[in-house]
Amino acid sequence: MPVLTDRTSPGRLLAVLFLGVLMAALDIALVGPALPAIGEHFGVSERTLAWVFNTFVLFNLVGVPLMAKLSDVFGRRAVYAADVALFAAGSLVVALAPTFAVLLAGRAVQGLAASGIFPVASAVVGDAFPPERRGRALGVLGAVFGLAFIIGPVIGGVLLLFGWPWLFVANLPLAAVVFVATLRTLPGPAPGAARRIDWGGLLTLGAMLLALAYGINQIDTGRFVESLRAPRLWLALGLVGGLFPLFLRLERRAPEPLVRLGLFESRQVILAGLLAAGAGMTEAAFIFFPALAVAAFGVTKSAASFMLLPLVLAVALASPVAGRVLDRVGSKAVVLAGTTLLTLGMTTVGLAGDLRLFFYTGSVLIGLGLAGLLGSALAYILLHESKASERAVAQGIITLFISIGQMTGSAFIGAVAASGGGTAAGYQRALLVIAAVACVLTLLATGLKSRAAERAALHEH
Repeated sequence: MPVLTDRTSPGRLLAVLFLGVLMAALDIALVGPALPAIGEHFGVSERTLAWVFNTFVLFNLVGVPLMAKLSDVFGRRAVYAADVALFAAGSLVVALAPTFAVLLAGRAVQGLAASGIFPVASAVVGDAFPPERRGRALGVLGAVFGLAFIIGPVIGGVLLLFGWPWLFVANLPLAAVVFVATLRTLPGPAPGAARRIDWGGLLTLGAMLLALAYGINQIDTGRFVESLRAPRLWLALGLVGGLFPLFLRLERRAPEPLVRLGLFESRQVILAGLLAAGAGMTEAAFIFFPALAVAAFGVTKSAASFMLLPLVLAVALASPVAGRVLDRVGSKAVVLAGTTLLTLGMTTVGLAGDLRLFFYTGSVLIGLGLAGLLGSALAYILLHESKASERAVAQGIITLFISIGQMTGSAFIGAVAASGGGTAAGYQRALLVIAAVACVLTLLATGLKSRAAERAALHEH
């Protein structure tokens, strides 16, 4: 297993991983401000414009198992560097796109590249850091997302003065720095690493994820009940159900399966997957906070975006702290604290009415809760439960469940809000339902291993 040397010092290694994850996270934060200008440039409708984001999500979701497996087979350094280079190439295609179709092709490349960056970065932490220091390292990586949403709007506002393509051109110098630093710093493949790829399992899982994402995308939040009767939705979900037994059969027979099914014999892994899906649903609520602020407090859209700052600041500042605590008390205590704070935060915002103090207080509680749950704890659990040869795939499982939770949560919250006529009461009703989901997550977290049991499991892997 690759370990830290003088050449790959902890600080230098974390800096490279941090910058790579920041690059991918910033893209998500920057695309929002660019959408109106892109729509005006290509003359497309808002519904068509949504595919700028949807295309990225679709290819990001499908690419996770591929990039994770390639990392476990060919080594972290090669795949991380390739993903960074691919992300830069996709950014350049978007910036120079002569048509909207070409722009979407560039977004597809970006999504595919980004799908490997965070799982591989988390796997590198498992490879190169001793168990007693993994939590704080993962906490630093978790802080990236809060930081991206703090500085993203500022950077976006400045670059938009020069034209929307510059939001994507800006990725190139950062990608160049990360690419060179990756080749110099990240550890190479472990001796005797496996060289087989389970292409049957990979293609089947990719088809399942694509069908699932397409099906969820067919749900119209404005006409929720009617859209549930759409044949295309049920055809897509039927395809998922039909391919699932085939996927299980392929994985049981594969000499080196994409996903070792024995991994899911661990209650810890199953609970982590469910917690990740639930966390993704709560994270989806972010999308609707500006609309809630506009409806509840009568502020402008620009002011509503700034009202998210307490939430993202809480995520950015609390993630490293949660990581340090994680090394001392274990995942169960941190996850329980995170889900409890999420429940309290969602309930507070859901009951805020037109009281800004309740809105801000609830936002901070949500940020603290997500820092404990998404910042490092779930990745930490999978590092303990997986073998060294499958760490990236295990991290990919968490990413997949979070993405599925985000998609379903977004559709559900939008539907509940739309049923309330897009009023503040409609959005707050949706958040109260998400608070109930967070309460269920708290109950699930009680089933996680104690600190002593978690340490014992580490010696088995």
